[in-house]
Amino acid sequence: MSSLNTPVSLGALELCNRNIMSAMTRNRSLPTSIPNDTNVEHYKQRAHGGAGLIVTEGILIVQQGTEWPHAPGIWTDEHVSGWKKVTDAVHTEGSKIVAQLWHLGRVSHPDMPEQIASGQPVWAPSAIAARGGKFRTLPGVPGYVTPIELPDPWVIVEQFKNAAIKAKEAGFDGVERKPLFLPAFITLLIGVPSVHGAGGYLPHQFLDSTSNKRTDIWGGSVENQARFMLEATKALVSVWGADRVAIKLGPAGGYNDMGMPLEETLETFTYLIKELDELKLAYIAISRHIPMFDPVIDGKTRATQHDVLSSYRPFIKHTKLVLNGGLTPSEADSLIQGGEIDAAAFALPWIAHPDMQKRVEAGKPLNAELDFQNIYWHEGITVEKGYTDYVSVIA
Repeated sequence: MSSLNTPVSLGALELCNRNIMSAMTRNRSLPTSIPNDTNVEHYKQRAHGGAGLIVTEGILIVQQGTEWPHAPGIWTDEHVSGWKKVTDAVHTEGSKIVAQLWHLGRVSHPDMPEQIASGQPVWAPSAIAARGGKFRTLPGVPGYVTPIELPDPWVIVEQFKNAAIKAKEAGFDGVERKPLFLPAFITLLIGVPSVHGAGGYLPHQFLDSTSNKRTDIWGGSVENQARFMLEATKALVSVWGADRVAIKLGPAGGYNDMGMPLEETLETFTYLIKELDELKLAYIAISRHIPMFDPVIDGKTRATQHDVLSSYRPFIKHTKLVLNGGLTPSEADSLIQGGEIDAAAFALPWIAHPDMQKRVEAGKPLNAELDFQNIYWHEGITVEKGYTDYVSVIA
């Protein structure tokens, strides 16, 4: 892998290779939302396995009723202390790690213990429920509820900023904001904060006209629909500087009932990406359409399928581009060599292969069996099962 294995600079981040471990919800922060010793071991293993950059699982910026109990957070000093152990371990192994900041918006549930403990309702841009989804730990396995329209989105922008401050205290290398779609049956760098702007979560909900029907400055036009994502990103930049902030986008939509008509999708994401590119972030991560993550709603798949790389690559001129979504190492190497992307992010390969990058460098196959049944923690398994019990074959 002559290109995937080469160093690269993503903003202020100097990486030893271009193999990024993508963000993956794993819900192993038992018994609370505070990272534990098993979380430390999980990230340490993959840093030792050669990841150029690690993007954390989605980190909740406030207490929310996520369908994945025991997802980690970063709103208290206890959370900061827990994550500091993770970042120290990753840095000791010579890798870098960024925090992916996460707000679920309308895909929380008011009856989940964390949501009840927060004393807050389920907020969203508009009072429109997402279709699909199941809260498997609640009696009756309910789906999504109709949220309450968020009165003042600036409050959540400030919460993103506060989370970025705590991520810096925790020793991350940067932050990424999270908005990607993830599989319905399963629900990224220490230092850089990243905005999760995909997956049908709150920033994505503001961007998509099917979930945002506002008529104020936060909706009604492409510019207004993009405002929340841009303002949240600028809030992170005010804490970290642009060269340590990243964002993840999922233009194809699908998961969590996201997706606009193709023409509107192209117009909206082209505008957003042009504006983000002008900020000169560390990188913009874009996810391709992944069929296994595309739910069937009303008898048809939900995603707006299109070639996201060819559609948006021409508008990324000042920022590095990371691609993920079903990539193989050889495909990623070819895309890097051709100058189409700057780095590649992998998810499932990093679950089953803690030493993924070392295997790639040694020409070893990625042939470990993935334990799909235990990707997420559930009653009846230990916190280690399907999480830290995969074997590294290269020291």
